Amino acid sequence: MSKTTVIYKQKENFELKADFYPADESSRPVIVYIHGGGLLWGSREDMKPEQIDFYHQAGFNIFSIDYRLAPESKLPAIREDIIDALDWIGNEGTKQFDYDPEKIAVIGSSAGGFLSLLTGTFPNKPKAIVSFYGYGDITGDWAVKPSPHYAAMTNVPRELAKMLVSNEIISVGPIEKRYALYMYARQHGVWIEELSGLIPVLAKDELSTYCPLFNIQPDYPPTLLLHGTKDEDVPYEQSVFMAEGLQQNGVDNKLITIPDGKHSFDEDWQNPIVQHAFEEVINFLNDELK
Repeated sequence: MSKTTVIYKQKENFELKADFYPADESSRPVIVYIHGGGLLWGSREDMKPEQIDFYHQAGFNIFSIDYRLAPESKLPAIREDIIDALDWIGNEGTKQFDYDPEKIAVIGSSAGGFLSLLTGTFPNKPKAIVSFYGYGDITGDWAVKPSPHYAAMTNVPRELAKMLVSNEIISVGPIEKRYALYMYARQHGVWIEELSGLIPVLAKDELSTYCPLFNIQPDYPPTLLLHGTKDEDVPYEQSVFMAEGLQQNGVDNKLITIPDGKHSFDEDWQNPIVQHAFEEVINFLNDELK
């Protein structure tokens, strides 16, 4: 599959890249893909090839983007990067690529799902949002207290976690090196502190400004939520609460429940339930971006 890598944002001490995968036809809608990784690891190259192929066959262009990672950068910087990526794709990108800038959807999984949901609170919103096992509230106990799931794993010492933090801004974090940092943060209930530099119990109001759930307005974009009931990382209830919040504000939404689905259920590509879920994603995108 052909792709072109561009720099969508450049500052003195960092640059952010995006990979553009063109659709076969001209002036087609575009999917902006935001990778997961707890906001601590991952890169634009994490998008699965079978998913790229699937969206392509349905006629969509794709931009898969990098963004600054925590804890080297904090939530305000990460949010700013996603805003800048959408602005670049809506304006600058059309000088280089052939797509319809009026028809932008944002798709992400896990932390990418959280950032996708956050785009619904931006001044410049996408036309549609798809969140795979994302979350709308980073102030809840599930996020700010030690995770039973991660606490049951091998304990990651603080010294090791600190060694994994760079002294430079980074936007690509290999899972092999950075996953232990996430494990440590979830084991000790300091994940949101690492992301924000704030102590959640003292800064709940400030952190609430980064919670899609608490910032839904009637002009929030139509949203599709997908979540497994046995997700041990991000509770299924996070998507349930988001669906309820959207409903209360009169926002078009749909929650697709994957029975017994775990975190990253979408990687089980051959599973008929997963195949059906992706067909639902295409139907949703076609309805909202027509």
